Amino acid sequence: MTSVDLNADMGESFGPWVMGQDAELLEVITSANIACGFHAGDPDVMAQTMATAVARGTGIGAHPGFPDLQGFGRRKMQLSQDSLRNLVAYQFGAARAMAHAAGGEVRHLKLHGALANMCSADEAMARAAYEGALSVDPEIIVMVLAATAQQRAVEALGCRWAGEIFADRAYNDDATLVDRSQPGAVIHDAELAARRMVAMVQAGAIITESGKQIPAAVDTICLHGDGKTALQIARHVRRALEAAGVTLETFPGRRGTV
Repeated sequence: MTSVDLNADMGESFGPWVMGQDAELLEVITSANIACGFHAGDPDVMAQTMATAVARGTGIGAHPGFPDLQGFGRRKMQLSQDSLRNLVAYQFGAARAMAHAAGGEVRHLKLHGALANMCSADEAMARAAYEGALSVDPEIIVMVLAATAQQRAVEALGCRWAGEIFADRAYNDDATLVDRSQPGAVIHDAELAARRMVAMVQAGAIITESGKQIPAAVDTICLHGDGKTALQIARHVRRALEAAGVTLETFPGRRGTV
């Protein structure tokens, strides 16, 4: 790999409750996944985050999740496929409107939390969610958890997509994320995160907790903006990748299979 994108989930503050260090993160990352108000965020937060991203020239992404403010979108919900399509289309539409008002545009979409994790194991569910987004914009780039059912769904749909790996999460041997309830599932050590990302980018593969390497489309690296060490991880990962000769830039999107 000679280039990779670095993204972060953000825009997750709500009213007077501040979540993360969005302004500082936007100085480091190349793409931002901005909450759409269902799992976190509100119109004012979305507007400010969008405006800052536009000013920084950062790629803007919609980050829809389950309607679960109290649980931060990390609790599983059961929805019909039609409701899931509408849920994603509704949030994506709001993000597009706010980005337009800020003088920018939404170039990608990434599912959040429990919605994303469920779709990483259920191709039909992932397909329904992505169909909701594609009904609004057929050319949107769908960011997927690489080598999971999410990727199989976009390949079947024939849409534009980008493969994502995580700097701050541990992996199971099926390329899904270790459940947050398990020890070591969330990585807080910035130096460890940086070493892992250089290794995965150079290998073009996900490296699981057991050491297994799963060949993957490594187009973008994610870190969670709500983490206490998110800014440290972002800076360490960026420095380590650049030191390894990797350029940080927004992903172009791809079509078809890897």
